[in-house]
Amino acid sequence: MLNPLAPLPFAAAVHPEARPARRLTWDSREASPDVAFVALPGESMHGNRFVEAALAAGAPFVLTDLDVPRAVRVPDAHGALLAWARAERARSPLVVGVTGSAGKTTAKSYVAAALDAQFMPVFNTMPAIACFLIECGGSGRPLVVEMGIDRVGEMAELVDLVRPDVGVITSIGPAHLEQLGSIEGIVREKGVILRGVDGRSVRGLVGAQAADFYPGVDSYGFGEVTHAGEALTVSPDGASFRFAGVPVTLPLAARVQAEAAVLALVLAREAGVPLSEAAARLAAVSVPGGRYRVHPGRFTVIDDAYNASPVAVRAALDALSGWSGRRISVLGRMLELGPTERELHAGVGAYARSRADLTFGVGAFAAELGDRAFASVPELVEALLAEVRDGDVLLVKGSRGISWTPERRAQEGVGLDVVVSALLAARDAG
Repeated sequence: MLNPLAPLPFAAAVHPEARPARRLTWDSREASPDVAFVALPGESMHGNRFVEAALAAGAPFVLTDLDVPRAVRVPDAHGALLAWARAERARSPLVVGVTGSAGKTTAKSYVAAALDAQFMPVFNTMPAIACFLIECGGSGRPLVVEMGIDRVGEMAELVDLVRPDVGVITSIGPAHLEQLGSIEGIVREKGVILRGVDGRSVRGLVGAQAADFYPGVDSYGFGEVTHAGEALTVSPDGASFRFAGVPVTLPLAARVQAEAAVLALVLAREAGVPLSEAAARLAAVSVPGGRYRVHPGRFTVIDDAYNASPVAVRAALDALSGWSGRRISVLGRMLELGPTERELHAGVGAYARSRADLTFGVGAFAAELGDRAFASVPELVEALLAEVRDGDVLLVKGSRGISWTPERRAQEGVGLDVVVSALLAARDAG
C-alpha cells in the first residue's frame, strides 16, 4: 500500500482525510478508491484540471499543489513523484533496464518470467516508470523496466531515475530518426544505459544484432556471442534450444523470442535462480497483443501490429519465411524515420518480397512495402479477405497510427490491429 500518512521522501502538507492507495496514475480516468491521482503538467494542459474528477471517482489521495480534500500538497508534483520513485527504487534488490530499437517488450517479458520479477506494463514513459517504481520498489522482488526513448538526452534522464543494476540493449536500427538523427546517434543515446551514475557500476548485455555497435560489452543470443544458446530449432510449433545443458522449449515462438530467452537465462543464472525453474517459466510466457502473437487455425495470423521499425520488420519477415504454406506479408508505414523514410521503406519492401509469397502494403509507402498496395485499411481488409485461403500464414506489422483513412488518422489513430481482428473474425466464421 502507498501510505501518504507515512514519512515521505519529500516535503508535503498531507490532508487529514488522505488515505493509502494500491496504485498511482497520472490519468484521472483511472482514478478509483484504490488508485491515487498525480496531477502532472502536460504539453497542452495541467493535471490540476482533473483533480476534482479524480476526487469524485474516490481517489484515496491526489498529489498536487492545490489545496483540496485528500491532497498531498507539494510545490511540484512532478518533482515529488520522481523523488518518491527514487526512494522506492533504492529498496529493490535488483533492477534490470531494457532498451533497444526492437524487441524491448519481448525481452522484458522473458527476463521477468525467468527472474520471477515484477515488470513494467505496456507504457514506458517517465511518469509510468516512476509510478511503477513507487508501487513495486519495496516488494522485495526484482524489477524489469522497459526504457524506450525518442529524443536526445532522454535515456540519461531515465537512467538517473531507474539506476539499473543491469542494462540491456536488444538491437540497434533506424527508429525515431526524426529526433535521434542517425544510427550513430541511436547507438550513443541507447548506450547510456550501459553506464552507471554516481559511481554505480552496471552489468551490460547486448543482443547479437547490436554486439558490433558495443565492442567489449558481453553479448547474448546464438552464434558468436559471449553467452550463447545452442542447437536452436525454429518451426511453426515454436523454438527450442539448450542453454548450459538445460533444454528450453518456447511454444509458438521465433528466433527473436529465443534470443530473449537466452538473455533471461543468463540473468537467472547470475541471480542464482535454478536454470530448470527459469526455463519452465519461460515456456509459459505470453507477450502482449501485437508482439509476434501467433493465432493458429485454418489459416494462421501472426499479430505483430503493435509497432514497427526496419530491424523489427526484417526479424518478423525472417520468422514468416520459416513457415510452410503460402506466406503473406501485410505491412504498414513505419513512423519517425526522418528524411530517408522512403528509402528505408523500399528496403523493407524488397526484403518482404524475398521472404513472402504475397506482399501487401497500406498507407503511405504502400507501393514500396508490397506488390499489392492500398491507400486505406478498409481497402486492404477487403482485398485480404478475398485472397486468403486455408493453409495461409499472414504476418501483419506496422507502426501504431495507421488509420482507416488519411483524414481520420490524426483523430482516431486506428492501427493495423483492425486488420488482425478482421482476419481472425473471418477465420473463425469459417
